Amino acid sequence: MQTLMNTPISPSYTYDAEAVRAQFPIFKHHPKLVYLDSAATAQKPQGVIDCLATFLESEYGTVRRGLYALSVGSTHRFDHARHDVATFINAPNPDTIVFTRGATEAINIVAHGFAKTILKPDDVVVITAMEHHANLVPWQQACLSSGAQLRVIPITEAGQLDLTTLETLLCGPVKLLALSHVSNVLGTINPVETLIKAAHDRDIPVLLDGCQAVPHLAIDVQALDCDFYAFSAHKLYGPTGVGVLYGKPEWLDRLPPMQFGGDMIDTVTFERSTFAAPAAKFEAGTPAISEVIALSAAIQFVSTLGLPAIAAHEHTLLQKTTEMMQAIPGLRLIGTAPHKAAVQAFVIEGVHPLDLATVLDHEGVAIRTGHHCAQPLMARYGVTAMARASFAAYNTIDDVYHFQKAMHKAIQLLC
Repeated sequence: MQTLMNTPISPSYTYDAEAVRAQFPIFKHHPKLVYLDSAATAQKPQGVIDCLATFLESEYGTVRRGLYALSVGSTHRFDHARHDVATFINAPNPDTIVFTRGATEAINIVAHGFAKTILKPDDVVVITAMEHHANLVPWQQACLSSGAQLRVIPITEAGQLDLTTLETLLCGPVKLLALSHVSNVLGTINPVETLIKAAHDRDIPVLLDGCQAVPHLAIDVQALDCDFYAFSAHKLYGPTGVGVLYGKPEWLDRLPPMQFGGDMIDTVTFERSTFAAPAAKFEAGTPAISEVIALSAAIQFVSTLGLPAIAAHEHTLLQKTTEMMQAIPGLRLIGTAPHKAAVQAFVIEGVHPLDLATVLDHEGVAIRTGHHCAQPLMARYGVTAMARASFAAYNTIDDVYHFQKAMHKAIQLLC
């Protein structure tokens, strides 16, 4: 197999990626690390780490349960974080923001509520062929428990939704359309505005999985007019263990809670219980207090840099990487939609993705391999696994150059 040309790639933009990278301590500990797995989880800036450490060291107290100073202060910080999230995605008010353990739990809350109170036998839930398992399996199980049916919007070879079938798929007793805003494998940015309008024209609510969108795109849930929006903090440079569910007030009022216990109740007797208003209704037990507060710091980080600036920088890196990959004989790009985030999946003829990742790791390059929690999507492309490189605000043009050299070496060793 022909190998890569080992030539530098010159930057063509003014984004100060080195200054951004300097805010991430992981690269001080691993100065040669080329981290290309941000679609799985993003590294953390010093501001987020400091926020988390300072709160735990000197400010920690439980929330909503004490009149002492530490509890009052923690409650204020926690409530302010809810306000920050609402502002970040332009939610109409903080009560439409539910804190969860992650986007997976956020989607499960909605799926549980629909299975319990909305779906009936022969009703329909529509998803797409590019969904992460977190936005597939909950709906599959909701349909199994209720007798409803699951319909799937197909995708083209380029990784775009095939909307020629949309009108047919949305016909009949469709109770929900659930889809990813941005594909975690293909990087495709879906035309969600078009899909939401088509669904709402038929009185069908829409849930968007925004995990891969919030680190790259400015989100306005009111402009989108989606009924639900879910995302996780750890892909947004924040901590693990916390996610967000936005819901329109009428839907949060209508859906039942998924978990029961402290803080989500109004009154409790041995005979019956009544529940608090949203968002508290969905937040049983002690929340991830420190992680939620650190999410505010992550939002401040991306807001200070500016999502348009981040997106433009990442797009340049994606273009350079795509050009580099197109020069490799036997390499097949997976997901070539013209409108996509900085994610590139690929396979190389005769090279197993796990072997490739192992060699790249020895060269200091971290990529993702496997089925990416999207096994039906793998089947659509006739593979069992793919390699994936994904970019973030801290990646530099030198990262692309080192990735290029590492790929050059891997091909020499494996082909």
